[in-house]
Amino acid sequence: MKIPEIKIELVHLDGPFKGEITEFLSPVITLGRHPDCDVVFPEDSLTISRRHAEIRREGNRFLLQDTSSNGTFVNGKQNAEVFLKNGDVLILGLGGPKISFLSTILESDADTSFHGIPTPPAQKAVAPPPPTSSPAPPSRSTAVPSIGPAGVHEQKGPLPAALKVQRPLVIQYGVVLKAYKSLPVTLGRSPDCDFVLDTPSILEHHAQIFFEQDQYWVKDLTGRNLLTVNLLEVQSQAPLLPESYLFLSPEGPKFQFLGDGRLVEVEMAAAAPPSPQLPVQPGSRPPHPESPAMEDGKRRQDSTSSPSAEKGLRRLFKNLFGKD
Repeated sequence: MKIPEIKIELVHLDGPFKGEITEFLSPVITLGRHPDCDVVFPEDSLTISRRHAEIRREGNRFLLQDTSSNGTFVNGKQNAEVFLKNGDVLILGLGGPKISFLSTILESDADTSFHGIPTPPAQKAVAPPPPTSSPAPPSRSTAVPSIGPAGVHEQKGPLPAALKVQRPLVIQYGVVLKAYKSLPVTLGRSPDCDFVLDTPSILEHHAQIFFEQDQYWVKDLTGRNLLTVNLLEVQSQAPLLPESYLFLSPEGPKFQFLGDGRLVEVEMAAAAPPSPQLPVQPGSRPPHPESPAMEDGKRRQDSTSSPSAEKGLRRLFKNLFGKD
């Protein structure tokens, strides 16, 4: 029997390589500060030993061995030796970098895959074009939400019809990375949702991401105007422009849309979307680009940008769908 080739992906969730994904086909992967390691951390990473841990293939499984003096944790539990499963989160030293472990079996007569999605050859990442003006919301029928016994409006019965299109979507929420090749994608607490969010602030069927008129959109399924895009309530549906902030409820979760179908969670404290733009009245002038208000908005935008997270999502998107 032919031994299958297995690709390992280490998704850096936190630490000096946050947002990056490293791939390996070798049977042994070493992590540490020593220059001979496969993943070399900076010398100032004090929680990481020079030869901190080793991931070794045994059959079709991968064994993590802690070779450090600071300890290695898997899903919050310290382990000297443990077999890894897809989605396991490694922490190198107490309070150290967090890394998610993913494995994919490669077949010689088929395309490689990442959770069943074809992975094309790597391509050079290119920044997305600047956002254009927001198109008018598409004309679509909206189901009337029902009112529950406690007066809570929530979408009941079949979900609103949305045209199914082959458009990619990548969602990062905590340690979870999920990729979709077609839209719409429904988010909510119900198990029949495409992306399940098990948190009290989320309703059974909470939101839907769809694509129409060459544009990504979000639809509020709650009937309570819980969703906001850049602090503006989503009355029914709203476009998702690059760098916009999507809040699923006042208590979160909160995401940033990086464009090209990439949605990444942002920390509550770091989620500071730009203030809504007020329309310019006829005969009046817009704020001067060097005015205090504009400078303050620029500082907020600079302070909330996440180049490492965006770089990682761009790379993931490129690996999944072969597009920049």
